[in-house]
Amino acid sequence: MLFLALAHPVRRQLLQILVRQPLSAGELSAHFELSRPAVAEHVKVLREAGLVADRPEGRRRIYHLTAAPLAELDEWLHPFEKFWRARLSALADVAKEAQ
Repeated sequence: MLFLALAHPVRRQLLQILVRQPLSAGELSAHFELSRPAVAEHVKVLREAGLVADRPEGRRRIYHLTAAPLAELDEWLHPFEKFWRARLSALADVAKEAQ
């Protein structure tokens, strides 16, 4: 479920927005050219994956990032980092040579 939630660019952008501060559904929707119900569907997927939680504030719900699933993902990805590091280092070398 976590990978499915992170697969869509709108959901990744929602997480990037919520890293900065908790926001209401309306405030989140203002960042997109999508309809409010479409953004709400993306938020729902993030909530079901445990990446976003909400709390009531008057008549509104305020959404905030829940980082625990991302920490679990980081732990899972960590053994693969050596492959990326080597490739990124090689890319940096090529970029230096090109300058």
